[in-house]
Amino acid sequence: MILVNGERHKTVSIVGANGQLNELGRVQLARELFCGGYRPGQRVRLHDFATKYGLDNKEVLKIFTEFQSLGLLKLSGNFSAVVHSPSSKEMQEANEIRAALVELSGRTAAEVLKGNTEELEKALDGMRSAVTTGDLDTCAEHDVKFHKCILKASGNTMLQRVWDTLALDVRLRIAMGKLVKVLPEVVESHQPIIDALKNGREKEASLLLRNHVETSVEYLKKAESDSGVHRAFRRDLEGAKDVQQAFFPPQSFSIPCLSTETFYQPARGIGGDYYDFLSLSGGRWGIAVGDVSGKGIGAALLMASLQASLRAQALHSHLDLPAIIRGVNQLVHESSPTALFASLFYAEYEPASRRLQYVNAGHNPPIIVRPRTQSCELFHLRAQAVPIGIYPEVQFEATQFQLAKDDILVAYTDGITEAANTSGQFWGVERLESLLRSCGRMTPGKIVERILAEVSHFANDELQRDDLTLVVMKQEECDI
Repeated sequence: MILVNGERHKTVSIVGANGQLNELGRVQLARELFCGGYRPGQRVRLHDFATKYGLDNKEVLKIFTEFQSLGLLKLSGNFSAVVHSPSSKEMQEANEIRAALVELSGRTAAEVLKGNTEELEKALDGMRSAVTTGDLDTCAEHDVKFHKCILKASGNTMLQRVWDTLALDVRLRIAMGKLVKVLPEVVESHQPIIDALKNGREKEASLLLRNHVETSVEYLKKAESDSGVHRAFRRDLEGAKDVQQAFFPPQSFSIPCLSTETFYQPARGIGGDYYDFLSLSGGRWGIAVGDVSGKGIGAALLMASLQASLRAQALHSHLDLPAIIRGVNQLVHESSPTALFASLFYAEYEPASRRLQYVNAGHNPPIIVRPRTQSCELFHLRAQAVPIGIYPEVQFEATQFQLAKDDILVAYTDGITEAANTSGQFWGVERLESLLRSCGRMTPGKIVERILAEVSHFANDELQRDDLTLVVMKQEECDI
């Protein structure tokens, strides 16, 4: 039982003797899916809901098919579904029909319910009790019972059919989750309806029922208006994405003697993965790939700090590579919370000599792919130190690697190797290595495409959990 205040009361069965969800179970499932538990675009696995609610797959599929018919989600392969955001226009239209429908039902039900409103009063008492305990599920369940009782009393099967066709039960349950702040007022608006029906005042009852629906709709509109701050936040987030994108080198950027392809895709709009290319003195070039702990805005802020610190240090021509990274570490440590840190691979490349000098501070080892006749030889540029920002004083050592013609440098973040499938297994470094052994004659662009295709196939459309970054560079023949 899901409660507003996080408390729990006695366990109530939500599955009937026939193995199907009862009304309370359907309330819980609808509210869990569409009232903030999942964001639009998120993939859910039907097996998880079958296990959670004690149902067989056939019953879960039946319920989700109903939700799909309402445009609330889309079923997809591997027994999963993608949650959609309910259409505001469609919800508005459905509520307009609901207002007319309850008005008609109240008018024709008044004669039957005159002096006979015990079921309605019981439903209202259930709503009041649920509001007291903060139990939205039970409140929605009794609200549905209240309106269905009036529909039944009307004796108009066409009205009941329209109610079922539009799945107004489900829509009412979804709306309930958005009316938390005004729920006592919404619940108490049922009392005048009962009084009018009990005394046989059909015209008053029908108008009160319409007013009840229209007032609830206005409350919903206000709730959505109050969420304007969230929409403003999303607009700011879009702006932040544009700003962050400007941190990265343009796609047309090139380094002499290296053909280059990059890919970056954050998990949450903006993220903490990082790559950069720096033009240095003496014809040298800086190549950086990093991964900030965490995701989202906090990671993006630290990523910006890391980039600024590295650029400030690397452009001092008198500093050697270990001193540059030592300075970056101190700057990041001083400017970031203790819970945040970043792995960093930074190399200086000399096109004329093909020499690569690097420091790896806790980052996934980039892989050098050297084509051979049968299978490519792989070299790993392993980490020699802890990530950036953990300790104020760290000693870093530089290592050299001599590139040969056609060598390929593949740098990546752990969003690639830790992409998970439906069973929770990681794609892993071994799969990456196996793929790269067959890529020696490919262009960097084709290698990026191949890696992303393999990762996507392995993950089988599972939700992206971490930022994804790839930097692939191939040593070309050139005269300098």
